[in-house]
Amino acid sequence: MSLIYVLNGPNLNLLGKRQPHIYGHETLADVEADCRKLASELGHEIRFHQSNREYEIIDWIHEAREDGAGIVINPAAFTHTSLAILDALNTFEGPVIEIHISNVHKRESFRHHSFVSHRADGVIAGLGTEGYQLGIRRVATMLKVPKKE
Repeated sequence: MSLIYVLNGPNLNLLGKRQPHIYGHETLADVEADCRKLASELGHEIRFHQSNREYEIIDWIHEAREDGAGIVINPAAFTHTSLAILDALNTFEGPVIEIHISNVHKRESFRHHSFVSHRADGVIAGLGTEGYQLGIRRVATMLKVPKKE
């Protein structure tokens, strides 16, 4: 059983209440429950975190270096601003999947750039909260494939 980190950036604690026309009506607790159920079905465990503080996300990425096999991350606004999160992800050796609930490419132009994408093995955007489950499925699949030396 591998441990997959699911990390969430700023304002995602307001999921279901903030701009539901963009982000939907599901809460972050709903997303977490769905992620836990799926991970268990796939034979994995998850550690689910959300923070409005960049340093906490970085600390969890560092923690994942020690005991995590993969990371699914929705960095939210930090996507477009945080070199520090990119640097932390670059120290992680397992698969990283970047998630965005909305289709960032249909939104304001400043949302079109992602620092995190420079490290991510895949990006899922615009599929609502279902993107989290797809991210977990992809990490689980990637963990089955032997690493190339």
